[in-house]
Amino acid sequence: MLGASRLGNIIPDPKVEKVLSGFQFTEGPLWVDGKLLFSDIPASTIYRWTPGADHAVIYRKPSGRSNGLTLDRSGRLIACEHDRRLTRTERDGTVKILAESYEGRRLNSPNDVVVARSGAIYFTDPPYGLNDKLEGKELPYQGVYRLGVRGKLTLLDDSFDRPNGLAFSPDESKLYIDDTARRHIRVFDVRRDGSICNGKIFAELKGPKPGNPDGMKVDVHGNIYCTGSGGVWVIDTSGEPLGVIETPEVSSNVAWGDNDFKTLYITAQTSIYRVRTTTVGCPSPNLTQAS
Repeated sequence: MLGASRLGNIIPDPKVEKVLSGFQFTEGPLWVDGKLLFSDIPASTIYRWTPGADHAVIYRKPSGRSNGLTLDRSGRLIACEHDRRLTRTERDGTVKILAESYEGRRLNSPNDVVVARSGAIYFTDPPYGLNDKLEGKELPYQGVYRLGVRGKLTLLDDSFDRPNGLAFSPDESKLYIDDTARRHIRVFDVRRDGSICNGKIFAELKGPKPGNPDGMKVDVHGNIYCTGSGGVWVIDTSGEPLGVIETPEVSSNVAWGDNDFKTLYITAQTSIYRVRTTTVGCPSPNLTQAS
């Protein structure tokens, strides 16, 4: 394990606990109202799990092969769907399409998503939802987008190979975005108008064990928790890896949960894991608003 002593200040016992198993491929964990939502992409299902229960129940099916999940400022579920769209689930359960094309061309397959305090939605669009030959791909790039509160979709960056997980710093002055193919995280300055600039490599997540950069979150101190080789990498604000939370399966994403927001839930292939920390996860402004 990298930097085990430094990691121990945040995670005294790095051994993860398996919470659930038996799924096809889990992703998009999200803590909502004392329960954990998560996607099973191939099963086209969003599940909901209540702590203490021995199984999860179906929350939405079909889910459009949903991947990343978050809440908007009103507490409504936002989902990136491999069926090539970004959606919002309304209070009555109906699903509204927020974005499915850019400048007349279909999106690739929206992957992960965050919501800013302004209400703007940021999401990545790699082609993982397409087949190996990328049949039907209409856009010549893999973009990072911003959907404004008035519905305008803006391409923020088209230089990624496989843009994937993304997360704001606690003060939203920076946006972290990882590139699965290049195995690194980039950091951008966030302008007042919500656009991004000054992108640079923040951290390299290369290692000998299976796993690549995918989903990520931050804690209240600005430390980044990003899936990668061997498990979940913990990286400080300078880009220095503090250590790796090792997982038995290749990890795909993370989310803060439990009443004190000190438990890190981890989706990993067929299972859900968790580990307790001494820090507090950075609550998204949407979660704060919805509480």
